[in-house]
Amino acid sequence: MSRTINSAQSPYQAYTYAYPHKTAYRPLPEPVRLDELWATERRDALFLYLHVPFCEMRCGFCNLFTQPKPQAGLTETYLEALRRQARRVRAALGAARFARCAVGGGTPTQLDLTGLETLLDLAAEVVGADWPAMPISVEVSPETVAEDKLALLAGRGVDRLSIGIQTFVETEAHAAGRPQQTATVRKALDLIRRTGFPTLNIDLIYGLPGQTVASWLASVRAALAFAPEELYLYPLYVRPLTGLGRSPRAWDDIRRSCYREASALLAAEGYTQVSMRMFRAAHAPAEEGPVYCCQEDGMVGLGCGARSYTQGLHYSGEYAVGARGVRAIIAAYCARPEAAFDYADYGFHLDAEDQRRRYVIQSLLSQEGLAFAAYTRRFGTTALADLPQLAELEELAWAARYDEGLKLTPAGVEHSDVIGPWLYSDKVRRLMEDYQWH
Repeated sequence: MSRTINSAQSPYQAYTYAYPHKTAYRPLPEPVRLDELWATERRDALFLYLHVPFCEMRCGFCNLFTQPKPQAGLTETYLEALRRQARRVRAALGAARFARCAVGGGTPTQLDLTGLETLLDLAAEVVGADWPAMPISVEVSPETVAEDKLALLAGRGVDRLSIGIQTFVETEAHAAGRPQQTATVRKALDLIRRTGFPTLNIDLIYGLPGQTVASWLASVRAALAFAPEELYLYPLYVRPLTGLGRSPRAWDDIRRSCYREASALLAAEGYTQVSMRMFRAAHAPAEEGPVYCCQEDGMVGLGCGARSYTQGLHYSGEYAVGARGVRAIIAAYCARPEAAFDYADYGFHLDAEDQRRRYVIQSLLSQEGLAFAAYTRRFGTTALADLPQLAELEELAWAARYDEGLKLTPAGVEHSDVIGPWLYSDKVRRLMEDYQWH
């Protein structure tokens, strides 16, 4: 069922980084064997993701699946469970090839050097001969950047580091529940640059408590001083059970101004806008290695909280944000017997409608846009017939035709967080609304 888009609503409805959102996942009616699930999938260009659900602190805005300051011995126990899962999943995949690998969290570099080495060993064992020829990305934080860890990552073929700075203004960081020191941030960035990773990504957040457009642009300029190949600029969202979620405020105007001013600044500095949040520098290295297409190729997630994607089933472990729920889920994962990792038991079955909607959302919200011919090759139908509501985007001048396709205009990109949720199916929307946060 199509819904008329409300162009007058707040431009900040929801970040559609995946479809469907994990809050639409539920326990599956029957566990699904992974070897049978993957047997009918393309497995020649998979994305491997490993999740480390630990960090040194939980920031006030964070809704990620992570546990701060894990107790002694928990990381070792977790890595043993991850090893069990990796063995079973690799066996289930059979003759698979990988095109990309990312390690995230949490903060993977929260692990000590031995733990980080174990994690990379596991990833290499799963990937096999493709390691380290493919692009490999690891998330770090300023507080966990250390010379020995960076040397290990570089030596293992990691070519992209992503660091969450959020702001270079200490008072803004502290107001958001992040006791961050700017001197620590700059030291970490200097060390990353000296180590020589080909791609550095810096995450920044706008709309923080006490932030102004001027202070926001000061943070963007501070980031530019380190010549990052990529920048991700995130509008602040507050969600249930996050530290800022209990004090909502209407701050659309400042977020919109921050977005527009930063976009203009980055364009003047030679950055290309890939999506509402992502900007890539002119000096960024060309993408090499096997081609991965997020609309077509599968994703294999390892670790508590990691998601896996096939064409018809997205699956993971359970999700939580509250400390008690996260601890319970991690404990259950660590205690899981090896044979239990042969099955998916929590996720979302994508019917034909949701597969089409996912394809359109992922295409339209990125720089490449929605190619009509590629859509027809994939589904045997036409995008505008399947989703006639797309015509509304053209009427609003939020999208325009290009060479047999549809791309968002600058105004449309600015409203990505309206367009994404607007394209959700009724089924996904109901499941998300009914989700019980814990």
